[in-house]
Amino acid sequence: MIVTVGGQAASGKSTLAKSLADRLSFKHLSAGKLMREMAEEKGMSLLDFSIYAETHPEIDKNIDEKQKSLAKGDCIVDGRLSRFFLNPEVSIWLVAPSKIRGERALGRGEKYKTLDEAEAAILKRDVSERKRYVDYYDIDLEDLSCYDLVLNTGRFNIKQMTEIAYLAVDSLRSIK
Repeated sequence: MIVTVGGQAASGKSTLAKSLADRLSFKHLSAGKLMREMAEEKGMSLLDFSIYAETHPEIDKNIDEKQKSLAKGDCIVDGRLSRFFLNPEVSIWLVAPSKIRGERALGRGEKYKTLDEAEAAILKRDVSERKRYVDYYDIDLEDLSCYDLVLNTGRFNIKQMTEIAYLAVDSLRSIK
């Protein structure tokens, strides 16, 4: 069974995906981790790398292909576009207020001096990624109609988010 967890930048995709994978004893794959590794290899911030990717479609296509090749068996895959490439049995989308997402970016060690700077960078990444995904794939990230569950991670802690996601996955898994 493949479950995808997509969402806005710093909405908690990897955190939820890891926790849910542990709860279900599934493998966890992260497009965000791949993106961070590629940005680090180029000595760029995530925002700079996201903007760079606007004119280098091979970056997103490389990440997409890696996900497809690794997503086998029971797994939770986190990434904004994973739902569109993997044909998951369950797809989850996460949202959170930009201030909370900025706090999370600061908390995970991204190199921002202030919360305002982190929040501004998150919002710029949102714009950059929306543009790339429409240009490259004709995917509108604001159309959430294809998701089985949309969860506001600003309202719940990780234990609650995992339980909500687990119940959704378990109930959809039981009707297959």
